[in-house]
Amino acid sequence: MRNPIKLTVIVLLSAATFSVNAQTRIKKAIFIIADGIPADVIEKLNTPNLKLIAKQGTYLRAHVGGEKGGYSQTPTISANGYNSLLTATWVNKHNVWGNDIKAPNYNYWNIFRMFKNAYPDRKTAVFSSWTDNRTKLIGDKLPQAGNIHPDYAYDGYELDTVKFPHDKAGDYMHRIDEQVASSAAACIKDKAPDLSWVYLEYTDDMGHAFGDSPQYYDAIEKMDAQVGRIWQAIQYREKNFKEDWLIFVTTDHGRGEQNGKDHGGQSTRQRSTWMVTSYKPLNNYAKYYYPGIVDITPSINNFLNVKVPAAQRREMDGISLIGAVSVAEPQANFVQGALDVSWKALDANGKVKIWVAAANNFKEGKPDDYKLLAEVPTGNEHVLLDVKSIPSKFYKVCIEGQFNTVNRWVILGDKK
Repeated sequence: MRNPIKLTVIVLLSAATFSVNAQTRIKKAIFIIADGIPADVIEKLNTPNLKLIAKQGTYLRAHVGGEKGGYSQTPTISANGYNSLLTATWVNKHNVWGNDIKAPNYNYWNIFRMFKNAYPDRKTAVFSSWTDNRTKLIGDKLPQAGNIHPDYAYDGYELDTVKFPHDKAGDYMHRIDEQVASSAAACIKDKAPDLSWVYLEYTDDMGHAFGDSPQYYDAIEKMDAQVGRIWQAIQYREKNFKEDWLIFVTTDHGRGEQNGKDHGGQSTRQRSTWMVTSYKPLNNYAKYYYPGIVDITPSINNFLNVKVPAAQRREMDGISLIGAVSVAEPQANFVQGALDVSWKALDANGKVKIWVAAANNFKEGKPDDYKLLAEVPTGNEHVLLDVKSIPSKFYKVCIEGQFNTVNRWVILGDKK
């Protein structure tokens, strides 16, 4: 007869050994932006690789464009969408209003700066047809952007007209995307950067040229094959190394309803996007609300255990789709010298702290003077705050729960 005490010890040791092994696996993440594909199109086409990722994880409809008609309304244009993902903020904060990327506000950190701030020795990578994603949006080596620098950069292929001669049909962009995807797959397989961004452009080019058409659909199916090569490299890493990978594949904007050629406005289809991620289960926020492109960076941060400074957390408009979430759907309205603040409680336990600032110093790179005006049970979902002692035409309201912080602006009179 076996000694039951010894058996118990063996079981406990085995569980402990398993826990240690699980903890030693290194987490890595990659996000891919496939340009200009509305949700209705991605859902009807033959995309076996995206479906394979979604089968392991989750597919979600999502949106871009900020709050339609509100202070955060954001043009549904490519660079605007990229930077909304990168910074987890809408255009009223990150200040990228068009593809010329005139004056990004680097006070709102991008995901690479957040990651390098938390893990300065870990590696990052960018794979893109054009250099602006790295030089202007990330702000490669710019002091005002934190002097961060991607450890691996494969971009600028549009400038190489010898290897990629430009043709009127635009097929050269497909060849460039092939190079981008191949570079990404090879780098992931061999070097395994900890945080990577892949950008694929050809789909948007064919959308502009032909609208909803066989040419456009063919470009999307070609993109799916490119994603498949990157996904295979990730699976190779997970199988042969102690690594757990997270992938998000998304798009930066939809297309017009009439013929699919245009975007930039606020119609339903232009705002309509999607996400595919290898992660599941996603949380209740993802299940019950309408995620935005701004939610991807908080999700990756959560997965990689990136600790973001409080000043940056208070500015982020996105909410993590991964892990516990306390609050969502912040609202605030000025009523006769008071702020009527409300939210939705996704975890009714604990309390929320309500912070209010009467100016937007952060935009200028200066600290905001936040005042703690209330601390109430999360499940209350509302509070009325007297702000007569801090009169202003502009207020920033932050609702800080146990697991996340959400924010809302109140603008009175002229736009701040």
